[in-house]
Amino acid sequence: MILKETIQEKDNFQAGNITLIGISHFIHDVYTSFLAPALPFIIEKIGISYGLAGLLHVIQRIPSLLNPLVGIMADRMRMRYLVIFSPALTGIAMSLIGIAPSYIFLALLLLVSGISSTVFHIPTPVMVKKLAGNRIGKGMSFYMLGGELARTAGPMVIYGIISLWGLEGTYKMMPLGLIASAILFFRLRHVDISQNVQKQEFKKAYWKEFKKYIPIFTVTAGITLFLGAMRSALALYLPTFMDTQGESLFFSQASLSVLQLSGAAGTLMSGTFSDKLGRTKMLLIITIVSPFLMFLFLHVFGIWKMLVLGIMGMFLFSPTSVLLALIHDQDSNKMAFLNGVYMLLNFFISAVMVTVAGFMADKIGFEKTFAFAAFFSLGSVVVVLLNRKKLG
Repeated sequence: MILKETIQEKDNFQAGNITLIGISHFIHDVYTSFLAPALPFIIEKIGISYGLAGLLHVIQRIPSLLNPLVGIMADRMRMRYLVIFSPALTGIAMSLIGIAPSYIFLALLLLVSGISSTVFHIPTPVMVKKLAGNRIGKGMSFYMLGGELARTAGPMVIYGIISLWGLEGTYKMMPLGLIASAILFFRLRHVDISQNVQKQEFKKAYWKEFKKYIPIFTVTAGITLFLGAMRSALALYLPTFMDTQGESLFFSQASLSVLQLSGAAGTLMSGTFSDKLGRTKMLLIITIVSPFLMFLFLHVFGIWKMLVLGIMGMFLFSPTSVLLALIHDQDSNKMAFLNGVYMLLNFFISAVMVTVAGFMADKIGFEKTFAFAAFFSLGSVVVVLLNRKKLG
């Protein structure tokens, strides 16, 4: 059945087509997950501080400032071709990071991948909403599973490439993105998520829509802010932290894969459970358990550290599906715009927090930085409790 036809069916959960979008999410995000595991090698090659290394993550996130604009474009234009060709563009940029001769050249590559990532991530959740019927949380879990699995596979892929051919061998991953875009062209070229927005409505419609949903954006931003320091610091600096602890290269890279794989499982379950338990209960469980697991992680060693990482990932990455479902619970005909605003807040806050964590690590070390992040994340519990009615 053609995706363009089934996308009009709002009452049924279209598992096959949602899975297809999740796979495209996986293909794209495998490339964007290269930065964290490659960071120790990049730091050694170029000779930069942890703070400057964290700034690379911010540079990659800068295009997220355009998220609301991309959302407006997605509501009014046919952006499916940008979605289709994003894996190719992202693949080219991220495959070249290993041969980047300088910090500036590396920053430009990451900026290009950030632009490509932005035009991919804004329209795709809207497609999922239209295919999920009344099980939006489950649909977002399927979608986010692709992204989390990519962050699991990405470190293993880049580690394998570097082990075989060195850091400069990353360019050999380039053809996969081109093939992926070719496949997506034949499978997704019929998708259309644009809305019929009248020209006379355009000037005021989006500003009015933004003001209407400020309370929801405030809640999602608050939760993202308090949890962001812990999640972003682990996601980017975990291999580097393990390296400073004297762990082997294999153990350091494997730890990130364990964290991301368990995060994928948590992402899949959390959105589905939030459909049944409610968004508030699900977020409350996540925000209470996550900080304590982080404290435990810092006080165990060896295989126990890996075990705690596996449990912690299930909770630490699971809010994304719930918050994305919360945004798409709203009754609006400008969902790509709302999704763009949410993505802007999410990406920007995460980028800022990971940079702060990097500079703190330069000053006080990773262990104290991670402990502070865990303590700071307890603020997310307060945000959830103060906004129970808004969350549902």
